[in-house]
Amino acid sequence: MASELRAAFTKAKNEGRNALVTFITAGYPTIEDTVPILKGLQDGGVDIIELGIPFSDPIADGPTIQVANTKALDNGITVPKCIELVKLARKAGVTIPIILMGYYNPILIYGEQKMVEDSKAAGANGFIVVDLPPEEAVKFRDTCSGAGLSYVPLVAPSTTDDRLKLLGEISDSFIYVVSRMGVTGAQTAVTSAVGGLCKHIRSLTGGKTPLAVGFGVSTREHFLSVGNSSDGVVIGSKLVTLIGESKPGERGETAKKYVQSILNGDGSPNIPNSTFDQQSSLKEKPEFHEDHKHNPRFGDFGGQYVPEALHACLRELEDAFESAIADPTFWEEFRSLYQYIGRPSSFHKAERLSEYAGGAQIWLKREDLNHTGSHKINNALAQVLIAKRLGKKDIIAETGAGQHGVATATAAAKFGMTCTVFMGAEDVRRQALNVFRMRILGAKVIAIQNGTKTLRDATSEAFRYWVSHLKTTHYVVGSAIGPHPYPTLVRTFQSVIGQEAREQYMKLNDGKLPDLVVACVGGGSNSSGTFYPFENDKSVKMMGCEAGGDGINTERHSATLTAGEPGVFHGVKTYVLQNSDGQIHDTHSVSAGLDYPGVGPELAKWKATGRVKFIAVTDAEALEGFRLLSQYEGIIPALESSHAVYGAVQEAKKMSKDQNIIITVSGRGDKDVQSVAEVLPVLGPKINWDLRFQSGEDASK
Repeated sequence: MASELRAAFTKAKNEGRNALVTFITAGYPTIEDTVPILKGLQDGGVDIIELGIPFSDPIADGPTIQVANTKALDNGITVPKCIELVKLARKAGVTIPIILMGYYNPILIYGEQKMVEDSKAAGANGFIVVDLPPEEAVKFRDTCSGAGLSYVPLVAPSTTDDRLKLLGEISDSFIYVVSRMGVTGAQTAVTSAVGGLCKHIRSLTGGKTPLAVGFGVSTREHFLSVGNSSDGVVIGSKLVTLIGESKPGERGETAKKYVQSILNGDGSPNIPNSTFDQQSSLKEKPEFHEDHKHNPRFGDFGGQYVPEALHACLRELEDAFESAIADPTFWEEFRSLYQYIGRPSSFHKAERLSEYAGGAQIWLKREDLNHTGSHKINNALAQVLIAKRLGKKDIIAETGAGQHGVATATAAAKFGMTCTVFMGAEDVRRQALNVFRMRILGAKVIAIQNGTKTLRDATSEAFRYWVSHLKTTHYVVGSAIGPHPYPTLVRTFQSVIGQEAREQYMKLNDGKLPDLVVACVGGGSNSSGTFYPFENDKSVKMMGCEAGGDGINTERHSATLTAGEPGVFHGVKTYVLQNSDGQIHDTHSVSAGLDYPGVGPELAKWKATGRVKFIAVTDAEALEGFRLLSQYEGIIPALESSHAVYGAVQEAKKMSKDQNIIITVSGRGDKDVQSVAEVLPVLGPKINWDLRFQSGEDASK
């Protein structure tokens, strides 16, 4: 069946034209429309169809495909239904090759071997997996070829020569060439660099494999222009838009007429004088190795599961990070900022809270006293220094609770850089004070309206923006999440928390170590920074407190490590809150900073090995932690930190008075006062806290 793909290019070449490859999203606009659209594409003259398997978080795709994915998922499309649509299309008379195209997580959850076997049985010809790294691609290619199916690799303008050689070696039908950096979407013009790009790819891959170029093609003129250099042309977003705008019952005909206009319009094709073999000659055991000073993997977790175009961004950042931390002058400059941050941060015993708990002695590591009010400033300043070394003056960041956004805006202002912060619209609403602080600092805040309108969507949008603006822009990821090197980078700069806490505690306790260290867990920036310096101290137990929301027996929580399963999300293999189809769950937490369905891969490793214990703290329990620290110690903590306070107090009650616990208070609670006032009418009665916000004359009564 892989041979049919190569034959399609041969047929088109013999007809004196380029092969036309089209993309549509399965289940869009409706599931029932899909087969008639596939039939219309064939009737219009398309050579190969890419049938998109929808994914909830497609970081390589622009607005058109995002909307199509969301609508298809709302319609109830699943991986089994996508496979069934191929089967139905074959029964309806669709005979041209069909490739299933999508992101890795739904395939991983379905099972790679089962996916290949079921897809072959339905009549599919192969796969394109957008975010599969080369080492994983080799394995998946072998699974596909064992069943007679094709694995089609994606390459981008930024793909390194070593990667190009490998991807050429594993290709058995054609290579999909992404024509430009950025995300999918129709353009008014196509890049003029396609010719040089195709020539370079052919020189490294042997020139015997057809090239199909996509991203931005939408007109007959584009088709002819791109076709001067490529063997095939891929069109997706424009077709999806036209289908979405057409009336029910007319969508198959709309698809047919559009592709006919591409194939039969004005102008004559001028196809390249390329030659390719009728049969592929796969290299059975291609070798590929990339050098990393820091292992991208944390046991079974970690890695770089990203679209090919993002690899250039990550390689540049990794090189800059490794160069910086090996340079004493970098550390000298970073540590010279400690006075600006307020480091070392305060460390002291919580006398009254310890007395309340009645067991272990409780100590507080006060990251809330840092400049900007949280631990986020540690990482933000360090990354801006790296951006300065790279000569980049435009800074972007994602944020949930707003603390990372404020810290990044602060760092950018200090070093004279522009700052754009991506923030979910729901978080913009509930963290209005921090949004205004960012704007005071000169940052632009972009409210993300799609998806859940929270941190998850802000992160996806930041990645999309970064890949389109790499030359001038550095992305300051705020948590220990995402593809390598971010988890290692963020943990490296946040480890100052645990390093100081360890030294400060030992100095006050005759060189002894604490019995337990506690931190809240969202993505993992403060927890990984707190735990890492204690990792090899086997006598020290560690506990992470996740956002239990309304309870882990409900769907309204963000307890990824407590209730999630291994998967791939935002470029990394880790624990993920997902459904049985590999789609990412919506999450909930009273705390915006913990409202995220993934977690850092190092924390995932610590869970898998048992080194760290993780618990879920509900919204009501977090509010109790908020009240306890406020009223027993005169410290109003962030709602994120309040999860750790509650968890630590419960553990302290079970321990003896000669034992000791450290809590990292990751941020202060000024930003959360409005949120607390909003939830008190619902959550207050659950913890017997009869407090309500009053203003004006009411407050004096």
